[in-house]
Amino acid sequence: MQKNIIVLLTAILLLVPSITARAEPVYKCKNPQGDLVYQGTPCPKSAQPVSSWNAPAEAPQPGNKVENATNGVLILKQHGNGHYFLNGTVNGKALVFVIDTGASVVSLPRPVAMLAQIYCKDQVLVQTANGTANACTAVIPKLQFGPFTIKNAPAMIAPNLSQPLLGMNILRNFKIEQENGEMRISLK
Repeated sequence: MQKNIIVLLTAILLLVPSITARAEPVYKCKNPQGDLVYQGTPCPKSAQPVSSWNAPAEAPQPGNKVENATNGVLILKQHGNGHYFLNGTVNGKALVFVIDTGASVVSLPRPVAMLAQIYCKDQVLVQTANGTANACTAVIPKLQFGPFTIKNAPAMIAPNLSQPLLGMNILRNFKIEQENGEMRISLK
């Protein structure tokens, strides 16, 4: 547990200054010990690149999806770390969500929210796996992933979060099935 917290804190310390300064890419690497590390520089040769995220000026064009969406069903492949990642947009700004069934609401890192022109409404204290943290409530006017669009999605903006989380306030509206390293998301 302490090892995971140290890796998470290291990732936050590496990412927050570079992201807040300007919208640079974020690289996700798996080190030789199998730990995931988020950083502002490309993965070293001793680490396996898992994915990268960059905040482009425009939303991805239709047809450029990494996910497979067929007949209103979005199919995601599980990554080696056990997580599912999902390309999406908030207010037309592209991002990569981690699907997090343990998160109550959609949560955005502050730099991502600022790029998408999503601003704090009310300051709140939230309970996280690492204890109590300051955050703020927000509303995402338009959230998209796969073939789905959600308007006026409640969200949290967290100052020390390194990756956008797609939480249960959105996921509970969908049928979610997981089997053999695939997640299928469809309307209920």
